[in-house]
Amino acid sequence: FSLHSVSPQVDAVRVYVNSSSENLQYPVLFVVRQQKGVLSWQVPLIFRGLYQRTYNYQEVSRTLCPTEPTPETRPSDQIIFVDVASMAPFNIAYELLVTRLENFQLETNKAFNFTASPSQPQYFLYKFPQDVDSVIINVVSDAAYPCSVVSVQDIVCPVYDLDHNVEFNGVYQSMTKQAAITVQRKDFPGEQFFVVFVIKPEDYACGGSVPSSIHGNVNRTWNLQRMKNLQVTIVPSIKKSVYIQAMFFSFLSFLSFYLGSVVVAFVHYIRVQRKASAGRLSPEHGSGMMTSSHPISASTPEGSSYGAIDESSSSGGRPLSSPERRPPAGSDTDSSVEEESDFDTMPEIESDKNIIRTKVFLYLSDLSRKDRRIVSKKYKIYFWNIITIAVFYALPVIQLVITYQTVVNVTGNQDICYYNFLCAHPLGVLSAFNNILSNVGHMMLGFLFLLIVLRRDILHRRAMEMKDIYTLDYGIPKHFGLFYAMGIALMMEGVLSACYHVCPNYSNFQFDTSFMYMIAGLCMLKLYQTRHPDINASAYSAYASFAVVISLAVLGVVFGKNDVWFWVIFSMIHVLASLALSTQIYYMGRFKIDGPDSDVGIFRRAVMVLYTDCIQQCSRPMYMDRMVLLIVGNLVNWSFAIFGLVYRPRDFASYILGIFICNLLLYLAFYIIMKLRSSEKLLPIPMFCIVATAVVWAAALYFFFQTLSSWEETPAESREKNRPCILLGFFDDHDVWHFLSAAALFFSFLVLLTLDDDLDTVRRDKIPVF
Repeated sequence: FSLHSVSPQVDAVRVYVNSSSENLQYPVLFVVRQQKGVLSWQVPLIFRGLYQRTYNYQEVSRTLCPTEPTPETRPSDQIIFVDVASMAPFNIAYELLVTRLENFQLETNKAFNFTASPSQPQYFLYKFPQDVDSVIINVVSDAAYPCSVVSVQDIVCPVYDLDHNVEFNGVYQSMTKQAAITVQRKDFPGEQFFVVFVIKPEDYACGGSVPSSIHGNVNRTWNLQRMKNLQVTIVPSIKKSVYIQAMFFSFLSFLSFYLGSVVVAFVHYIRVQRKASAGRLSPEHGSGMMTSSHPISASTPEGSSYGAIDESSSSGGRPLSSPERRPPAGSDTDSSVEEESDFDTMPEIESDKNIIRTKVFLYLSDLSRKDRRIVSKKYKIYFWNIITIAVFYALPVIQLVITYQTVVNVTGNQDICYYNFLCAHPLGVLSAFNNILSNVGHMMLGFLFLLIVLRRDILHRRAMEMKDIYTLDYGIPKHFGLFYAMGIALMMEGVLSACYHVCPNYSNFQFDTSFMYMIAGLCMLKLYQTRHPDINASAYSAYASFAVVISLAVLGVVFGKNDVWFWVIFSMIHVLASLALSTQIYYMGRFKIDGPDSDVGIFRRAVMVLYTDCIQQCSRPMYMDRMVLLIVGNLVNWSFAIFGLVYRPRDFASYILGIFICNLLLYLAFYIIMKLRSSEKLLPIPMFCIVATAVVWAAALYFFFQTLSSWEETPAESREKNRPCILLGFFDDHDVWHFLSAAALFFSFLVLLTLDDDLDTVRRDKIPVF
């Protein structure tokens, strides 16, 4: 055949062959020889599927490698040889048709429709316009199946356009109804590329089922059963200026929080100065020395002297600890108080704890009897431990996701990572820079929270050095260790979420959730610590519990898909842990199982408790408020356990996170209700933070549930959920979730920080424990 070229466009030729023979022993062989290459195939064309199933096609159509237009103005001729051969001892009829392709070169912003099948793949040429550095190839189809593959390959012959070799070159992704590939000019020195469309012989790669009627090597022709109509549109991607705008927007949005904090702190400073100049009012009037201990935009500080107060109302007038016996307020570093065991080695103190903590009506002075310096050191361990955990956890994660990204870039397999491909803007080696940039809010607001807590800490220390009576004996004891740990956890959530979004997939999703567990757990601990400072969990036991949770999360990722035994064991652990924790909370940590016969002691104690609480005084539990909270909490947790056992959700990490968040919200609601029941009030700052938290969380969750991808499905099915950018042409719904969730967590922390500021002028023996 002779091809006569006259136009400056690239000419492409398509060869169509058809043979009625179904004899696989004597196929017809076709060899096409061109000026710069050879292409060959056989008819029937055989494709192999899963479990070595075979699919035979008698109609084959292939596009030959195109020739570049010559710089000469005169027409040029190209000779194409097609050799047809068969070793069959009998005649075989075949049909051969060679045609010129009219629409081989794709145009920018212009949709093009075509049809393809496994034996009739298609590919087209695209050249970058002068002013375009990056384009997005959008491919859509009305039908999900047959499963197809979209590939972008350099201008090299031969073009890999069959199911068994399409993955050998370039960038590719599987597709059902939608696919999108971002292509940059810098990756193609010739400033042009091929877009290849291959239909797979089976649908299992896209989540479809394999035909059950096909067994073994049954000869079956599938000529017209797997045709797919496709539409391809190539549109320019964003310019570099949009990257700069997005970065400015991200940083300036969160710098405004810094500005707001400075303004609030300045306003508070002015108010404090005016109060100081006007003189102090007495505590009975609800005002007092708040100059040092109550910055309006900070936290529930951490270093307050625990010196307990006379508690005539709760212990019959017996002073629990006289002011003279209180240790010096200032020195935190005295080596003589390094060990917590220094203050409760005597058996009398142990019995004293039982007497005090099992009273029906407890006040804060009952649970703030330990030496302030020792307790302060205990809570600082939270801060140092979480830094150590963060470093050891983050470094392997960063190395792993860098490896993931390298594999994607080297192999070109875009089915490894579950991006929102319609809004994935690359930068350098990163495939979706926008998903990483949007996590800057967690880091910036986490650092701001640390600064706010530091300010409160410094002001509180000054008040302690001044021996201020309000700081020593009034208000919630100030401990900052947990707040510092929460700030670090918020920053690390940003780091690990960014790492997860380098290459989001099923295997590394726990990176994104690990510090969410820790944030929820630390918030619950802080809420409990507020009115139970002496009996809160130590940092070692708390982090050990988080380690168990994260281990369960990893096991859930590995075994939680279909293994019933895992869900049975996990549900049992969940229910038993809920009961054990409820017992400790109900008895304020005084439920002991040791004794001379500890093997039966726990059962004897359980029987006695049931007899006392349920039979003797079944009309009313001894600690009614605690009992109501624990009953509701256990019902919620048992419901989660039953739901997991029945439905076995595949997203196990989010399931555990839901358990943590529901428990935290339940406890926070209980705390606020009890606070209002106790005739305490909410100051304007915590009230504003509560409202802001609720509003921002509601908006954040709206965007969170706009699912843009899902590693619970195949990559092709996940791409059906992809959507275009919605903010600045750069950020998608999930990026907006990142922005809003960072702000929501920040406001949530401020709620815990400022919730009890109204108690700064209330004696501790007047503050109820709940």
